[in-house]
Amino acid sequence: MGSFKSRLASLALLLGALACISLACDGKQGPAGPDGLPVTIIYIPATNTFTPSPTAGSFTFTPTPTPVHPYLGQWGTLGSGNGQFSTTLGIAVDSLDNIYVADSGNNRIQVFTASGIYATQWGIAGSGNGQFNSPLGIAVDSSGNVYVADTLNSRIQKFTSLGGYVTQWGGYGSSNGQFNFPFSVAVDSLGNVYVADSNNSRIQEFNSSGTYVTQWGTRGTGNGQFDGPEGVAVDSSGNIYVMDYANSRVQKFSSSTAYLTQWGTLNCSCARINTPSGLAVDSLGNVYVANYGNNLLQQFTSSGIYVTQWGILGSGNGQFNAPNGVAVDSFGDVYVADSDNSRIQKFGP
Repeated sequence: MGSFKSRLASLALLLGALACISLACDGKQGPAGPDGLPVTIIYIPATNTFTPSPTAGSFTFTPTPTPVHPYLGQWGTLGSGNGQFSTTLGIAVDSLDNIYVADSGNNRIQVFTASGIYATQWGIAGSGNGQFNSPLGIAVDSSGNVYVADTLNSRIQKFTSLGGYVTQWGGYGSSNGQFNFPFSVAVDSLGNVYVADSNNSRIQEFNSSGTYVTQWGTRGTGNGQFDGPEGVAVDSSGNIYVMDYANSRVQKFSSSTAYLTQWGTLNCSCARINTPSGLAVDSLGNVYVANYGNNLLQQFTSSGIYVTQWGILGSGNGQFNAPNGVAVDSFGDVYVADSDNSRIQKFGP
C-alpha cells in the first residue's frame, strides 16, 4: 500500500478533478508514480494543461495564452447592394470607430459601425465631383473629413463624414501634385495628407486643402527609393511608413521625410513580406501589413521587429483570399478588407 502522504496527494488530485469537471474539463490517468499509484492528469482542451511531475501526486499547471488577434466577426458578400462589396481594397476608421470602405468595383464608399451595421454610402461611376473610377485608398482625419484616392481618375477627393463633397486635387502626370495611379492615402494628426503615387514611385505630401508641400522617392531598391508603393500610414509621432510593393518591404521615414529604417525584404532571414498591399499603424505604434501574396496579416513593432501573424488562403473565419486594406480602431481591433472574399473581417487586439 502507498504511504499516507501519497494517498493524500492523490486525494488532492481527485478533488482537483472534481473541481475541473464543473469547468467542463477532461480527466486522464498517466503512468504510475514511484509508489505505484497512478498520477491523474487533468487538462482543459486547447486552453490549459496540467502536466504530471516525476513526483507521485503532483502536477504543473500551464495556462495557454489567449490567442493574439482572435476572430470576432465579418460582414459582406459579393454584390452591389447595401453592405455588399466588389473588390474591397481601402479601409479606414474614424475617431468614433466608424468603418469606411473603398468599394472599388462598385465605385462607392460605404460606411459601417464597428459591429458591421450598414450606415450610409456615396459615389457612382464617373469623373464628376463625388464620382469615382476605381477608388482604392481611403483615410479619415481627426475632424472626420474623408480623403479618397480616386485611382483611375488620378485625383484625391475630400468629403465630409457624411459624404458631402468638399474639394479635389490632382490630375494625370508626374509633375508636383499630379498622380499616376494614386493607390493609397493617409493623414497625420496635423491634417497633412500623404499619397502613395504608385506608378511614379514616390510619396507626395499636401496640406488638408490639397496644396502641394513636398515629395520624396524615385524608382529603385535603395534606401528611400520605391518600386510601386501601394500603402502609406502615419503614426502618432508623425513617422511615415510606406509599403514598397514590388520591393516587398516596409520603409519608415521621419516626419521630415528622412529615411529611418526598413524591413521585410524577400531575401532576408526575417519574417518575409510577399507582395504587400495594406498598411496600418495602431495607437501604440504597432505596424500591421496585409500580405496579398501570402494571404496573411503580419504585425511588427515600430522598429520592424516581427511580433505575430495570422491567416491562410481560404474563405473560412480568419482565412483570407487576397487581403488588401487594414485598419485599427481605438480599442486595438483590427479590420481587414478581404478582397477576393468580398468581405470585411474583424479581429481582437
